[in-house]
Amino acid sequence: MTEVSLMCHPQSDSGGIAAIDVTATLGQGGEIKLVYRVTGALEALKIADPAIPDRADGLWKNTCFELFVENFEDKSYLEYNFAPSGQWAAYQFSGYRVGMAQLEARAPIVSVAQSVHVLTVSVTLYVPDTAPDVDLWVGISAVVATKSGEISYWALAHPAGSPDFHHKDCFALKLEARSGA
Repeated sequence: MTEVSLMCHPQSDSGGIAAIDVTATLGQGGEIKLVYRVTGALEALKIADPAIPDRADGLWKNTCFELFVENFEDKSYLEYNFAPSGQWAAYQFSGYRVGMAQLEARAPIVSVAQSVHVLTVSVTLYVPDTAPDVDLWVGISAVVATKSGEISYWALAHPAGSPDFHHKDCFALKLEARSGA
């Protein structure tokens, strides 16, 4: 289990968010478990209402959480989006922002809990074609939208310039495979 804190992009206003902390685990079966904890002025956030937990595009237009998984054998990578509504998206790219296609994947399990100052989004997903004994480099990020229309971008690391979660610099966390022994 790895615990990390996301950083707000320097060109973004935090929107009243004090912190976004994430716990990430790569399980013995190759599953990834993520727990995103957002603390701060949640009443100011634009959070989609609960919906049927199904695939949906455009989740980044509201508050959503993201995971990028890199394939070191080539320049391809995967992108997952998780909304507090329970909806999700999964895409594959053949290279940096090219060759985007829907990723055929099992639906992730997304659960949400919210108190006055903490929003917790827990996710379990299975990355296709990933051996359970392989380490993964990932980018963990979040898009936080406010009711006033502002958007902030949070990630483990940010490249210079505008926010870009697809950039190689964002793949900043190595999830080490667990041994089955």
